[in-house]
Amino acid sequence: MVALPIRIVSDVHFAEQASRVRSLGALRPLADGVSMLVFNGDTMDTRPGKDDRRTAQIRRDMLDFFGSCGTPVTLLTGNHDPDITRQHSLELASGRVLVTHGDVLFESIVPWSNEAKIMRQKVIQALAALPGDGSSRLEGRLDAFRSAAASIHQRHQSEHDPFRYAMRLAGDTVWPPDRLFKILRAWSEAPGRAAALATRHRPRASFIIIGHTHRPGVWRMPSGIIVINTGSFCRPFGAMVAEVGAATLLVRRVVRRDGAFHPGPQVAEFPLS
Repeated sequence: MVALPIRIVSDVHFAEQASRVRSLGALRPLADGVSMLVFNGDTMDTRPGKDDRRTAQIRRDMLDFFGSCGTPVTLLTGNHDPDITRQHSLELASGRVLVTHGDVLFESIVPWSNEAKIMRQKVIQALAALPGDGSSRLEGRLDAFRSAAASIHQRHQSEHDPFRYAMRLAGDTVWPPDRLFKILRAWSEAPGRAAALATRHRPRASFIIIGHTHRPGVWRMPSGIIVINTGSFCRPFGAMVAEVGAATLLVRRVVRRDGAFHPGPQVAEFPLS
């Protein structure tokens, strides 16, 4: 019997205005035909916001849904859901595949944010508070980044009115104009930073799967490491899935059909042996 693959997605941002996922049931096809479905961070926003009771209810609904979908679900943390679980990364295929959200690539978590300086200071403080050599280990660094992220309040993410959300989103991400250049720079730097992270902390890894920047893609770096960003369920770029099987790693686009999200056309395939 052929072992079923493990499927990985990221950045669902459920219950946020920008997310294309309007109901949890729309995610159910992604759980079909796999041994495990992994959500690689930013599945929802659990940080403090203007309506914490609503956030708590969304969290309960989401966890109940995942518990009843019939396929084991693993949640990894991101900078928007730093406390959704205690697991920040995952290693698959005997360590050849490293999965983590990707915010740890940037010293300020979100370098294009108007809160980048504040976040950088919080990261520095959290790293300094780690015992021993914790700041030099991936686990310690991820703990510190999650601690810093948890102290940052939601901004446009907690806005429910579509018009006010659009205005606040513009204020948070595209103004002032130099913020666009910061976004483009982060997109450009992310693959190289991801490969360097894997080389330093998980030298057995040949692949690193991230999200965070919302820019889907596959990059073969000069070091030989394959960097895969599975994008997001927000516009404009869309999402991909990575499927780790017994012998291959497959990357596919996510397509929306009949109101639900399905694995779609193949983007890339790599041997794991």
